[in-house]
Parts: sequence; C-alpha cells; structure tokens
Amino acid sequence: MAFRMFGWAAAAALMLAGAAMAKPPEVGQAAPPFELTLIDKTKTTLAEQRGHVVVLNFWATWCGPCKRELPLLDGYYRAMRDNGLRVFAVTTEDSVPIYQLKPLFAAMAIPSARRLKGKGYAPIDGAVPTNFVIDRAGVLRYAKAGAFDLDELNAVLIPLLNEPAPPAVAVSATTIAAAVR
Repeated sequence: MAFRMFGWAAAAALMLAGAAMAKPPEVGQAAPPFELTLIDKTKTTLAEQRGHVVVLNFWATWCGPCKRELPLLDGYYRAMRDNGLRVFAVTTEDSVPIYQLKPLFAAMAIPSARRLKGKGYAPIDGAVPTNFVIDRAGVLRYAKAGAFDLDELNAVLIPLLNEPAPPAVAVSATTIAAAVR
C-alpha cells in the first residue's frame, strides 16, 4: 500500500515537473494558436486578433510586481487600444477565486481571462508576471517573465503598433468551391 501511494506521488510529481518545464513559444516564430475564455464567458482566439498587437499578461493576486504592472498595462491599453493594441490579463490558478476579483475586473479596461487554451502559454519558469507579445501578423515578438515598466512597454510595443496591419486574406468563390469538393 505504501509503495502504491509512493508511485502515485512520484507520477504526480513527474507530471507537474513536465508541465512546469513546458517550453514557451519561440520568439520570432508564428505564435501558437490560443483560445481565451474571458470573465464574461465570451471567447476570442489568436486568429480573431489578427491585425492587432496582442499582449498576454499572466499575473497573480499575491504577486507584488503584478500589482504594480497591471495598472500600468491598463493605462497603456486605454491610451493605445485605438491604435490596435489588445491586452488580456490572464489570472493564474493560484490567485483568489474569480468572484472575489469582480470589483477589480469592473475597474479595468483590459479584458480579463478566466482560462487560456494554447500550447506553451503559461508563466515562464513558473514566474509571474509573464508577458507574451504577438505582432499584427501573428508572430511572437516577446516572451519574458518579469514586469514591464513604461520604458520597456514603449520599446517593445511602439514599433509593433507602427507596423501596418497585414492585408486581409481574400478568398474567392472559386477557391471556396474548390476547397469544398
């Protein structure tokens, strides 16, 4: 019996270690697809965000640097959203329950996510805050643990916001008919 309990504990530890060691997406490569379930239960995907600069911010309620960074990101988003910036705050599972965060979410302009499905998107090395920045064409341009400050936000985001949005993919009726056959 003790051996079986040890076996289960060892298997659980290996699974957790494997999850913690999952490689983040690679900067300079196409960002892996994701699906966010927002606090209001709506969903959005990376494909729906094409043409925008996207910041995925992983944070926790117990994290001091997160508490300083989140208001900065919210203010930055308010100022730059009309220029194509999208910021999503992804609360980690070790934060307080979602219902306790409703007053915070109501005060923020940043959409808050209750769940993210996507390969490799998680706090890097378990550290929060962690930020991923995806350009208008869907390329991962930044992936780093640690809080942004205003200078770093400007250095990372302003060049991306100044890039033109990629052209929309035009699909003809002939292409659709050929694909259906």
